[in-house]
Amino acid sequence: MSNNNIVGSKIKGIRESKNLTIEEISERSGLSVEQINSIENDQNLPSLGPLIKVARALGVRLGTFMDDNDALGPVVTRAKDREADSSISFSNGATDARKHMEYHPLAQQKAGRHMEPFIIDINPSDDLDYKLSHHEGEEFIYVMEGELEVDYGKEKYSLLPGDSIYYDSIVKHHVHSAPGKSAKILALVYIPF
Repeated sequence: MSNNNIVGSKIKGIRESKNLTIEEISERSGLSVEQINSIENDQNLPSLGPLIKVARALGVRLGTFMDDNDALGPVVTRAKDREADSSISFSNGATDARKHMEYHPLAQQKAGRHMEPFIIDINPSDDLDYKLSHHEGEEFIYVMEGELEVDYGKEKYSLLPGDSIYYDSIVKHHVHSAPGKSAKILALVYIPF
């Protein structure tokens, strides 16, 4: 079972354990019943924004959907283990965008965390018709390799290796590699709970 499948089944399991219907989650999150069905049935893993709305509707942290274990102490993620693990792809609602970003969680065993750290591989894409997203919280991105573009509000920022950006996620934004390029980034997502 891939991490994408684990996320959908965890959402469904949490919803059912709380005796909530899909309609109730739809009402609480502002997402359509179809979107929630699609997520739970592993047909579409959306961008972080809708997942955060589902987490809030269920009364859990975003990280709950990706947790493996509940380690209370420090969690060490070795590079060799991270590369061997399956990645998670968020589709931003488009079926062909699944390959846009591959998220490698760095602390999914850490219980009670308030930050979500990822190494993200961003694949080249010539699609300029992307959808901006927004959600509560803050994001920090450090460019490790390649060339990154961040659309933030009405501005566009170009970042090279060693550059970083820190922003409020409530402002509409989109992270992608420069046209025809790829990138690797370290991203920390903080979502208040």
